[in-house]
Amino acid sequence: MTAEVRERLRSDARDNRARILAVARAAFAAEGLDVPIREIARRAQVGPATVYRHFPAKEALLEAAFAEPLALCSAIVEEGLADPDPWRGFRLVIEKLMEAHALDRGLSRTFTTRLPYLAADRDRTMRMFARLLRDAKEAGGLRPDLVLEDVVVALMANEGIRASSPETRVAASRRFAALMIQSFRADPVREPLPPPVRLGAQ
Repeated sequence: MTAEVRERLRSDARDNRARILAVARAAFAAEGLDVPIREIARRAQVGPATVYRHFPAKEALLEAAFAEPLALCSAIVEEGLADPDPWRGFRLVIEKLMEAHALDRGLSRTFTTRLPYLAADRDRTMRMFARLLRDAKEAGGLRPDLVLEDVVVALMANEGIRASSPETRVAASRRFAALMIQSFRADPVREPLPPPVRLGAQ
């Protein structure tokens, strides 16, 4: 086997793994965690054996499907928490999370799904998010009756955006994020919104 053939096989394997994860994440988000491996394989256009080659058990697939988006969410929240201005940090987190959610419709499940092997990381991320929200309230940036669950609901609503392309979803998400940020604010300041976009069913 030549080096070129080996590299092509490795590339195919990486593509298969990425496609399986994307399909699995979308399926688990839309239909719950009981979607069978065989159905995920069918939607990913691979055989069940290919799925099991990458993920020997369903638990491994579940962990991989949620570990990567959880790490992304955690990094975004950490970035916001590091900002010396809590309101600016909170705003950054909402903007970045909503943009990421627009591209991955299953991402909000990282906040609502409790998997035993990811519980510690999820709880850590939620604690950081709650701390950022509290700091932004104490600094006077957020309305006092806002709770973390309100933010999670907004993220879930953002995932419902349907558009003809990823770029359009992101543009629509940015406008929605701006609306939510203004509704979360303690003061009545109203900034101009990003331009509206034409949405269409996919």
